[in-house]
Amino acid sequence: MAGHSKWKNIQRRKNAQDAKRGKLFMKLAKEIYVAAKMGGGDPTTNATLRLAIEKAKSANMPNENIERAIKKATGNQEHTHYEEIRYEGYGPGGVAVMVICLTDNKNRTASNVRVAFSKNGGNLGETGCVSYLFDRKGLIVIAREDLNIDEDDMLLQAIEAGADEMETTEDSFEIYTSPEQFEQVKNTLAAQGFTFATAEITMIPQTYTTLTGDDLTKMLKLIDMLEDDDDVQEIYHNLDESMLE
Repeated sequence: MAGHSKWKNIQRRKNAQDAKRGKLFMKLAKEIYVAAKMGGGDPTTNATLRLAIEKAKSANMPNENIERAIKKATGNQEHTHYEEIRYEGYGPGGVAVMVICLTDNKNRTASNVRVAFSKNGGNLGETGCVSYLFDRKGLIVIAREDLNIDEDDMLLQAIEAGADEMETTEDSFEIYTSPEQFEQVKNTLAAQGFTFATAEITMIPQTYTTLTGDDLTKMLKLIDMLEDDDDVQEIYHNLDESMLE
């Protein structure tokens, strides 16, 4: 991970999503709905729902939208069944790509994802073909602006809270945890008064791929096409973040 800021990737994703706020809210509502349907509507006992709600709030999703999604999931009426599906493949230039979808129509979703890859110089592969190139980790990002703490002290507090490691950039402290320790670290740092630019469990690439020219153009179009799909919840890839700026 050295020298690579996962936050750059997240910022690009959030910026793209902010430009399509209605579509973003729909995706977040779907994620909340599935979490509540699977584990109940109480975020104090349903960690998946709690994270989904926090993610929605960080995107400024209105509380009534959040409550509506939970009520819909926990009501007595039958509603649409969403299934999580993961697609894996390679983009142009051999960039590893994982696409996480929530869908009520697997055939539609599979077709759309396949078209996005094929139109932009990529290829879908079998499940597991690229997932081994990523590590599942908790990521907590704390913006350094107006924060009166140096790198050494921040690292000490993060490690004491249970974090595995921390990277420092000009703009932020990026704290990495195991998925199991994520909630503990997040709650400990929040109790110490820190606020988070983002806090999520995500997939971190083990290595990064650099592209130029036509391959880069096609890869960016592939990401944009996938982001625009209503069924696509998350896109993970190992394109060098500097290529996204």
